[in-house]
Amino acid sequence: MKGCRPLSDKEVEGIMDSFGGQYAARDKAIFALGRYTGERISAILKVKVGDIVQDGRILDHVSYQKKNRKGKTEGRIVAIHPKAKAALMTWINLLAADNILTADDYVFQSRNGANRPLSRIQYHKVFKEAVQANQITGKVATHSMRKTFANQVYEKLDHDIFKTQKAMGHKNINSTAQYLSFMEEDIEAAIKEMT
Repeated sequence: MKGCRPLSDKEVEGIMDSFGGQYAARDKAIFALGRYTGERISAILKVKVGDIVQDGRILDHVSYQKKNRKGKTEGRIVAIHPKAKAALMTWINLLAADNILTADDYVFQSRNGANRPLSRIQYHKVFKEAVQANQITGKVATHSMRKTFANQVYEKLDHDIFKTQKAMGHKNINSTAQYLSFMEEDIEAAIKEMT
């Protein structure tokens, strides 16, 4: 979503702690995948059990199928951060306690119909409630998870835009540069501080 900003570490923590109710574990797992894999919400919600679980355990990587990604031209395999893995494990264990899971089952199912993924509109509502509960201001939406990932990967890779491009799964470096456009504020501030 154009114009969304990344989240600060404090905002990420607050949102994660704000999920509650019957689907808190699900909502935390979705948020953790978005924040730690940098994938778009539409692809995250279409992850199937076989994309993250093998022989009864969570894999070290998640496979985002090309048919579920923007452009539908190629899939993407991303390492799963330990925090995302823990959140997924909690959710998968809750699912497995009530159901026999197959590789073709969606991990984040809608309550409307058998084996249908949760809609991005529904998760957007859940996310917005968590944002409001933390009194977070500015343009923040589910795409902020992807921007947060981009920002932190860029920092961890010592501002290497080419490695950040690979981490984001972008074909074009200009797409990556647009994700980092929020840093224009830093540039403006630096210009104003010049002597």
